[in-house]
Amino acid sequence: MSGPYPDRREMLAYSAAFGSAFLASPTPGAAKPAGPRKKYPFKKSINQWAFPYPEKMSLEQCLQLAKDAGFDGIELNYDLDNDLSPKNGPKEYAAVRRTAEKIGIAISGVCSFLFWPYPLSSNDPMKRARGLDLAGKIAECAAALGTENVLVVPGAVHIPWRTDHEPVPNDVCDRRAKEAIGKLLPQAEKLKVYLNIENIFFNGYLMTPGEMNDFVDSFKSDRVRVHFDTGNIMMYQFPEHWVAQLGGRIKNVHLKEFTKKGTDVSLEAFRPLLDGTTNWPAVLEAFDQTGYKDYLTFEYFHPYQHYPEALVYQTADSLDRMLGLKG
Repeated sequence: MSGPYPDRREMLAYSAAFGSAFLASPTPGAAKPAGPRKKYPFKKSINQWAFPYPEKMSLEQCLQLAKDAGFDGIELNYDLDNDLSPKNGPKEYAAVRRTAEKIGIAISGVCSFLFWPYPLSSNDPMKRARGLDLAGKIAECAAALGTENVLVVPGAVHIPWRTDHEPVPNDVCDRRAKEAIGKLLPQAEKLKVYLNIENIFFNGYLMTPGEMNDFVDSFKSDRVRVHFDTGNIMMYQFPEHWVAQLGGRIKNVHLKEFTKKGTDVSLEAFRPLLDGTTNWPAVLEAFDQTGYKDYLTFEYFHPYQHYPEALVYQTADSLDRMLGLKG
């Protein structure tokens, strides 16, 4: 070498002598480039609670934003006073369906908070009756919207966020829940919708995958399935374990991010997607191993106060990376 540093000709000779692999070898301790991520077949969906509806956005604006952000579907919410409510019927729901079809986004399912003020297992027979009536209306709404997925909370031993709920003994809760689903089943079969039972954990009912399996299997009907929520059991359990045991019973999914770093058991424990402690690679692989190919619906209850579209786009980007579409 003519000096302290080799010139270009010396570098070429050096490379030929020792091989290009030597020059390409990484610095000791440096991270190796990641290989291509596995691509998963799941469809991307988002729940309407992530949008500032109805305060700042109309239903049509929610549908359009979800489409613009790259979602395949959106899960809509039934309430007492919104576009999906007892105040409306087939005519109004058909109009919503046409709007979604025009925009080009599917309605991945219908869910509701109404199972909490009107639990199907309540000690109050009037609340039970009201809950059963509303569950039937939700099923009719779903069918009119062209979706087959109806989320159902079948019962609650306890509802920690409601002071008006009297605790229900476990065996009584189980009996009433099974009676309620049994009454809803003929209508579901007629409407060709699925009653997808959601795991809650905070309600003290169906606390293990074995209990969920026994509940669903007791009806001996393909129309009673599972709506699996990844976040609802994260305080003490792990969604990848549930997925493997629920298997083909899973018909729809909520992706709820949860952090075990705190002690809060309210809705504040749920986080934007990837900002938590969920082992998402293990969860996605578990879903894939069951043969699941349907919607993964992000559920979050706090639309951003400013620039609310950012949450929707951030979630779509996170899902693209999780599903191997980016990165």
